[in-house]
Order: sequence, then structure tokens, then C-alpha cells
Amino acid sequence: MNKIREYFENIVEINDSDWRLFSSKLERSDYPKKAILLEVGQTERHLSFIAKGSIRFYIPKLENDSTFGFCFENQFVSAYDSFLTQKPCAYQLQTLTETTLWRISHKDIQEIYAKSDIGNTIGRLTAENLFLIKSEREQSLLNETAEERYLALIKKRPNLIREIPLKYLASYIGITPQALSRIRTRIS
Repeated sequence: MNKIREYFENIVEINDSDWRLFSSKLERSDYPKKAILLEVGQTERHLSFIAKGSIRFYIPKLENDSTFGFCFENQFVSAYDSFLTQKPCAYQLQTLTETTLWRISHKDIQEIYAKSDIGNTIGRLTAENLFLIKSEREQSLLNETAEERYLALIKKRPNLIREIPLKYLASYIGITPQALSRIRTRIS
């Protein structure tokens, strides 16, 4: 739980009273590798902090799933659009490794926003960070070649290259696994 407080304190100072309120609402959950955390059609009820592990966001398809996001240790994870609207999700979340999450419910986060001095600031800054990651990826897909996207991933998010199976990585940058193998051969 201390990692969560450190995460917040990198953004803004959080007093002990606000931290006690927030941390009292957290629940620990452990998941095996390849566990489905949220299925298409379910509503996201939690905002989670990854204490250990990695998670992928994907749209399941008959032949090849479309992976469009990843989250790693010391990051918040959620099907955030579903969490905000409390409407069913159009994609799934799956663990890629054994994963430990600290989870807080939608109801409890609303209480923290109402009762704490810092809750709204933390919520806004976390949402802004998630938006920037999403915006950067969308612009990359529109403006860069597959090779440029792969090289940018190596530079900006090396943990992707180490932790993610190539088929998911290829889907994430919008190419086939075979095309990714050719890129990897060409640049090595």
C-alpha cells in the first residue's frame, strides 16, 4: 500500500487523514496469470493499483484479439470509461502475469471525493494522465510507421518488450506477429 501513497505524493502532497480515509477503502486481490478481470458486457466497479504484475486491454475476436493497451506495476488500471459511466464495457482486461491489485470501488471513490481535501485533485490528475497516454497512442497510430511505433515503445516503455508476448505487442502496434518479426530482424 505504501507504493500507492508514493504514487500520489509524486503528484501532490497527501495528508495523513486523507491517506487513512483512502487506504481504509482499499482491498487486496490476487490473480493468476491469464485471469480475466473484466469481460465484455460487464461494468467496471473498481479502480485498481497494480502492486505486482501486468494487465492487457483487448477486444476479443474469433481469430486474433485486438490488444490496445497495457498497464504495469505501480500504475492504476481500470476500464475507465466504464468506471466513469457505470455502463457495460466493450472490451476485456486480462492479467499477463500473476498479479496483485489494491482495489477501490466506484462507490468508495465517490465518498473519498466528497470527504477528503485531496480526492478530487488526485482523481483529476490521474484521469489527465490516462488521457495523455491514450492520446499519445492514437497520434502514434495515425502519424508513425509500424517500425517507428516499435522503436518508440523500446525507448519509452521497455517493460513492454520484456514482459509482453510478441503476438500481443504486434496487435498493440497494429501489425501481424510476422511483420513485427521482420521489423525486429531489420533493426537488430
